Amino acid sequence: MVEEAGLVARRCKPCEGRTPPLASDAIAQLMSALHADWILSGDGKSIFRTFAFTDYNRTILFVNAIAWIAEKEGHHPDLTVSYGKVRVLYATHSIGGLSENDFICAAKIDRL
Repeated sequence: MVEEAGLVARRCKPCEGRTPPLASDAIAQLMSALHADWILSGDGKSIFRTFAFTDYNRTILFVNAIAWIAEKEGHHPDLTVSYGKVRVLYATHSIGGLSENDFICAAKIDRL
């Protein structure tokens, strides 16, 4: 079993087209290390979570923290931002599915 602390300590590695997406058993194991609010998409190619905030300022502060993590790791999520809500979606587009990088960044966001 992978623990969140183990994911947080890891760094993202560059993925290329020849890197295969994670298998469903690896995805299940990594999902167990994340906060229970992360959802695996129906096609198994992305994970997402919606965060709620009391006001717009807190929302934007959270987005900026995510941007800092994304730049530091070189792995960027798709963000949907609205008043008091942020939806974070991770997928490794270059491989057409999920990589360990998606889970590393999700775990770091869980720590925010």
